Amino acid sequence: KSLDPTAAAAALATTTIDLGPIEPGMQMVALWQEKPVIVVNRTPEMLATLDEAEQKGILKDPNCNVPQQPPYCKNKYRSRVPEWYVGIKICNHLCCIPHYRPKKASVAPWWLGGFHCPCHGSMYDLSARVIKGSPAPHNMAVPEYDIDVAKKTVVVTKMYPLAHLC
Repeated sequence: KSLDPTAAAAALATTTIDLGPIEPGMQMVALWQEKPVIVVNRTPEMLATLDEAEQKGILKDPNCNVPQQPPYCKNKYRSRVPEWYVGIKICNHLCCIPHYRPKKASVAPWWLGGFHCPCHGSMYDLSARVIKGSPAPHNMAVPEYDIDVAKKTVVVTKMYPLAHLC
């Protein structure tokens, strides 16, 4: 019994996030195990930029071959449900917190929207796939989670064991 986690540790084991207040195109950041978890409600226009990034060949790991996400998120959306992105909002270059910049051309003229880490210049698309030329070596990490769109909840359950934060 003395080896069981404390009540405080057990409470941090999972985090439930309410999707209800997240409007299309918006993000929400929640804290889970002292890590920022981002949830983005992607619009059809935002999802279209994922194909555009692949077609332009600007991604380091477009097929998510480096295991930065659970197997059920190894797709261009890096999510269980295309319009809902859930990820750890930590740049894996030096553990900075990237900014959410969804608008085209808001970071550079060629920018399709995504996450930008102004500290050292790492850039990611709207699925948090790292863009070529960024100092970050990998796509941002995706935790293990369950989503219930009907109930409008996401439950973050644990860190995917093969993912690298930084």
